[in-house]
Amino acid sequence: MIVVMPAYNAGQTLEQTYRDIPKGIVDDVLVVDDHSHDQTVEIVRSLGLKLFVHDKNKGYGANQKTCYQEALKMGADIVVMLHPDYQYPPKLIVAMAALVSSGMFDVVLGSRILGGTALRGGMPLYKYISNRLLTFFQNIISKEKLSEYHTGYRAFSREALSSLPLLENSDDFIFDNQIIAQALYFGYNIGEITAPSHYTQYSSSVSFRRSVVYGLGVVWTSIKFFLQKNNLAKFDIFNKNGRKIGI
Repeated sequence: MIVVMPAYNAGQTLEQTYRDIPKGIVDDVLVVDDHSHDQTVEIVRSLGLKLFVHDKNKGYGANQKTCYQEALKMGADIVVMLHPDYQYPPKLIVAMAALVSSGMFDVVLGSRILGGTALRGGMPLYKYISNRLLTFFQNIISKEKLSEYHTGYRAFSREALSSLPLLENSDDFIFDNQIIAQALYFGYNIGEITAPSHYTQYSSSVSFRRSVVYGLGVVWTSIKFFLQKNNLAKFDIFNKNGRKIGI
């Protein structure tokens, strides 16, 4: 199993996040730096972690594409994405990986909503409300019952990552939602566990304007899902022959 951390200006929290990763079960930790302007790269090198550096800022979605591609090249059978901002508890990696390795789930999400701790953990109220509304909308469209589609804590099987047309997805934040929609569209089993989040001044977050753009992207992704599921239109992100991560 390989833990990947998509990093951008994560110098204040990356080492703390890494120190809490259970080392006995994790084969390797890979950090992909999206052209940070702080000490992220130097800290990663001082910790002796695998490092891939983008030569320019490419976006959060593009960072994830590199994370997954490089992890699969390293031979990962399970890949866990953990944000290096210490918002999510690294110790849950063991439980998430176990659910994937059991063969029961292809994707496991660490949900901030299960357990009812999101607001107590510091999630801004407007983000919580939009999260609940968007999740409700997506559950209706997809006929699923997930508690959250927007967590940044995820575990994937190798087969899922190599089979989904991930290169058709956005290089921006909406990538997070598109990959879950793809997993549902292609019939992969998704599980969830409670992942209490903790927001601090260093937690990665987007502005209100970017949040609105993300929300509109979620709605459009859901509409695409509905249209293609009902054979009313076709979109590249749901094309089984779409561009996949090359390994």
